[in-house]
Amino acid sequence: MARAVWERLDVGMSAPVTVILFGATGDLAKRKLIPGLLHLFQSRLLDDLRIVGTSLDDLSVDQFKEVALKAIREHSTRVLKDEDWRAFADRLDFVPISAGPAALRDAVARSEEAFEGGNELRLHYLSVPPKAALAAVSTIAQAGLVERSRIIMEKPFGTDYESSRTLNRQLHEVFAEAQIFRIDHFLGKEAAQNILAFRFANGLFEPIWHRNHVDHVQIDVPETLGLTQRGDFYENTGAYRDMVVTHLFQVLAFTAMEPPTALEPLAISREKNKVFRSMSPIEPTNVVRGQYQGYRMEPGVRPDSETETFVALKCYIDNWRWAGVPFFLRTGKRMAEGARIISIAFKEPPRSMFPGGSGVGDHGPDHLTFDLSDQPRMSLSFYGKRPGPGYRLDKLSMQFAMKDTTWAGSVLEAYERLIYDAARGDSTLFTSATGVERLWEISQPLLENPPIVRPYDPGSWGPNQIHQLIAPFAWRLPFERKWREPA
Repeated sequence: MARAVWERLDVGMSAPVTVILFGATGDLAKRKLIPGLLHLFQSRLLDDLRIVGTSLDDLSVDQFKEVALKAIREHSTRVLKDEDWRAFADRLDFVPISAGPAALRDAVARSEEAFEGGNELRLHYLSVPPKAALAAVSTIAQAGLVERSRIIMEKPFGTDYESSRTLNRQLHEVFAEAQIFRIDHFLGKEAAQNILAFRFANGLFEPIWHRNHVDHVQIDVPETLGLTQRGDFYENTGAYRDMVVTHLFQVLAFTAMEPPTALEPLAISREKNKVFRSMSPIEPTNVVRGQYQGYRMEPGVRPDSETETFVALKCYIDNWRWAGVPFFLRTGKRMAEGARIISIAFKEPPRSMFPGGSGVGDHGPDHLTFDLSDQPRMSLSFYGKRPGPGYRLDKLSMQFAMKDTTWAGSVLEAYERLIYDAARGDSTLFTSATGVERLWEISQPLLENPPIVRPYDPGSWGPNQIHQLIAPFAWRLPFERKWREPA
C-alpha cells in the first residue's frame, strides 16, 4: 500500500505547482523539459509555477539559472523576451543531490511559501537513468514530499515481465497508482490524439475500422540518429525494449481500441488495456532483428554485442474487431529517413468490372496515413479516373496538414502537453501498471528466444528479411510519392 492516501486534486489552469526536476542538468531536461516548462509558464497554462532542480552536479542556484538560460536559447523554438526570462528565472531553485533529502525538502518549502491560497501540487519529474529512478523515489519519500504530489516516470518501465512487476511493487510502496504518470512522448503529439477524434467523431470512418474492411496496419518509426553517447544504456535495452514496448505498442492501442464510454482517463485506459489483454504473444518467427554496421565500434558497446538497433515484427490482436488483421511495427537507428507514421491499408474491392490495363490495383490498396510529426499531417489515398478518353485510373490523395491551419501556433510540443496533463491529473495519455506488465508478458517468448541479429547498412531501411516478414504486402516507407507542400 502507498504510504500516503491519494486524494485527487481538482487542479485548474492556474493551480500552484512546484516541479521537482530530478536530472535537471541532463540532456532531456536541457532539450525539452526546461524550454517546455518556460512555454507552459509563458502561455499561462501553468502560470503559478516554480521549479526546484536537482542533479549530481554541484551547482549554485545562479549557475543552474545560467544552465537553464543556455538550454532555452539553444533548444527553444519560441521567442524569448527579457521580461519572460526574468519572471521565469525568479521561480528557479536548485539543490544538489549530495545535499540530501532535508535540503530538497527545504527548497520545496521555500517554493510553496511563495504561493497564495494553499492546495499546492508537487510534480516530481524523474529525468534520470532507469537505475537511478528508485533512488530518486527514496529521496522523495525521505524528504516527506509524497503528499499532494504526482510523479512522472521516464521509460523503460522494467526490462521484462518480472522486473516490471518488481518496479511497480516498489513504486507502490511509496506512491499510489493514481499518482504515477509513466510518460510516452509519442502519445503527447497532436496526431496521436487526433486518431481518437478522427475515428470516433466521424461517422465516415468508424464503421469501416475493423477486420471486414482493413487489410493490415503499419506503425513505422525509423530514426536517422545513432546512439548519441548512450551506448551503456542501449546495450542493456535494445530497440525492442527501448521503442516497441514503450512507444509503438501504445500507439497501436490508440489505433485499435474500442470506443471508450467517455473521453476521460479511466475509460480510455480501460479500453487500451483491453487491447493489450487481447494481443497474442509475440512469436520470434514473426520478428526481424538488426544491428547497423559500425554499432560495435560505438563507445560503451561490447565488441561482440548482439543487441539489436533495429526491430520489425508482425503481431495480432485476437478480438472481434481485429482477428486475423496483421499489425506490422518497425523501428531502428541510423536508418534512411526519420519518420513516425501510422498507415491503415484497406481491403481492395473486386476488379472484374474494370478493363485490362486500367491501372486499378497497380499502386496497391487505399491507405489512410497519419504522420506523427510535431506538425501533424494526414493523407487518404484512393483511385480516381484520369481525365480524357478511355478508362485509365491513377492513385490520388486528399491531405491535411496542421501547419496550413490557423491552429498551428496552438500546438504544444509533446513533453509540454504531457507535463500539463500530469499537473492537471489527467492520465489519458499515460500508461498504467497493468498495461505495462501485460506488454512485458506477451513479450516473454521473444525475450527468451530472440532471433539472430542481422547486419544492415547505415542509411538503409533495415535487413532485407523485412520484405519477407511483410509479404505479400509492402512497407509504406519509403513513400513513392512525397507529401505535397502547399502552393
